[in-house]
Parts: sequence; C-alpha cells; structure tokens
Amino acid sequence: MLFLQPRGLNRVVAASYIGVSPSKFDQMVADRRMPRPKQVDGRRVWDRLALDIAFESLVEVPGANGCDAVL
Repeated sequence: MLFLQPRGLNRVVAASYIGVSPSKFDQMVADRRMPRPKQVDGRRVWDRLALDIAFESLVEVPGANGCDAVL
C-alpha cells in the first residue's frame, strides 16, 4: 500500500510538523519565521514544502548538536 504524505497541512498539524505548539506557530507566522497559509475555499492550509524551507532557515543553537542534547 502506498502512503502519501499530505502537501497541505492545517494549523495544528503544521505546528506539530515543525515541533511547536499552535500558539508558538501563530507567533512564528506573524513574525515571518514561518510562511503564511494558502487559502483553499474557506480553509487556511500550509504548504509542507514551504514549512521545510522556512524551518531550514531558522537559526541553529551555537555549539549544540543532537549528541549533546542526549548526554
């Protein structure tokens, strides 16, 4: 069976996708760290690929890496 990951995400799923709460996601959209949604009829939908690009643009924590967080 083929599973396709949806391209368009609602607000709650988009926030979860990048690992933050919906309220933090709203702040990040407001300050343009995350993209604005697209309008699909009466719904606001975030493009998963645009979220990926915005997430890659976020500033990394200096000196931190995945191993440091575990140890």
